[in-house]
Amino acid sequence: MNRILDVYLHGIYAGKLFPLSGSAELLFSYDAKYLEADHPALSVSLPLDEGTYEGNAVKAFFSGFLPDDIVRHRLARYLGISEGNVFALLEAVGGECAGAVSLYSHGVNPPEENEGTVEILDERKLSEILRLLEQRPLLADYDGLRMSLAGAQDKIAVSVKDGKIALTRGTLPTTHILKPAIGDLKDTVQNELFCMRLARMVGIEAPDVEARWSDDAPYLLVERYDRVTDKGGHTKRLHQEDFCQALGIAPESRYEREGGPGISRCMEVLREHSLRPAADQLDFLKKVIFNYLIGNADAHAKNFSLLYRARKPELAPSYDLLSTAVYPQLARKMAMKIGKKYDPERIFPSHWRRLVPDTAVARKNLEELLLTTAQNCLENAPALRNSLEKEVVKSPIFADICSVIEKRAKLIEKQIKNNPDR
Repeated sequence: MNRILDVYLHGIYAGKLFPLSGSAELLFSYDAKYLEADHPALSVSLPLDEGTYEGNAVKAFFSGFLPDDIVRHRLARYLGISEGNVFALLEAVGGECAGAVSLYSHGVNPPEENEGTVEILDERKLSEILRLLEQRPLLADYDGLRMSLAGAQDKIAVSVKDGKIALTRGTLPTTHILKPAIGDLKDTVQNELFCMRLARMVGIEAPDVEARWSDDAPYLLVERYDRVTDKGGHTKRLHQEDFCQALGIAPESRYEREGGPGISRCMEVLREHSLRPAADQLDFLKKVIFNYLIGNADAHAKNFSLLYRARKPELAPSYDLLSTAVYPQLARKMAMKIGKKYDPERIFPSHWRRLVPDTAVARKNLEELLLTTAQNCLENAPALRNSLEKEVVKSPIFADICSVIEKRAKLIEKQIKNNPDR
């Protein structure tokens, strides 16, 4: 008999995931009792239904919980599993996933919701864990931990208790993501710290971030937006899914030029499924503009998500904001094109206007959003640089990012004011 993974949402048994015999294809079916109780669907790509789902939507949704690229390769190699075997990888690390999904081997009764142990990490233990992470992605197979996080960077999910970092086991929710520096790129911790804080300063919803050090090695501590803590101090999970999961597109196709979603398809997701479609589409456009301004060429569809604070989702806060333009060794082409252009140096007002309806009002509102966001970034970036250099070790990356912002913001202003029809 095929192996089965039991899928839980918010600690409630939702259905079963199993591989098609003799292939890498995955199948998923909702549990009859889950359907009867009218619980929420796992994904807009997997609506509540009595049948068995198969094909791209299933593999894309569940594969979306796993890390990408080199991290997945290293994880699979460490576990002795093929990196294309999504089922086996989730079987090994799928206990704590993004949002509120968890997976357990069929017949294994998971702990009661919010039960488990907390291990506070002193400086020595934290340093040991960070060194171990270099060999074991996601701390796989470490002392009962089963956690999985998407992305192409090493990271682990942790909790913060009275300012101290802790590992959690069982079903206790984690509260933060810990991200060490990316080894072959300069000052990535300071880079992401700057971009995330600047986003908040210009009115873009983004989680709180903090830079810390262990043995003189920096790491970023990111508060999880898919967690909420009540007045009693109890942390609860919020369900989420990225735009590739929502559209049934495999993570390896996340870039638009490789078949992934573009801006228009992401806007369609918000228009069709968001609790507040108009507001979220406007927020999404602002995030696209912000990513352009900071030089983030890696803003693909997996770096935008739907968050379920209610039955219907809304656009999630921004995350993984990094100025890639400051690294000459990284690709300059953007993950999603703007008006048929991937090259940020060749984008004009006519290309931006392709992102909105062809009406005078829509064009005027877009130009105002472009100018306002550009001006806010120009005004706030130098002040943020000064404050961060007082708070953390100085980094030349701050000046590099400010230069990218200044160049692109002034280009937007010049183009719209002097050549609005170009």
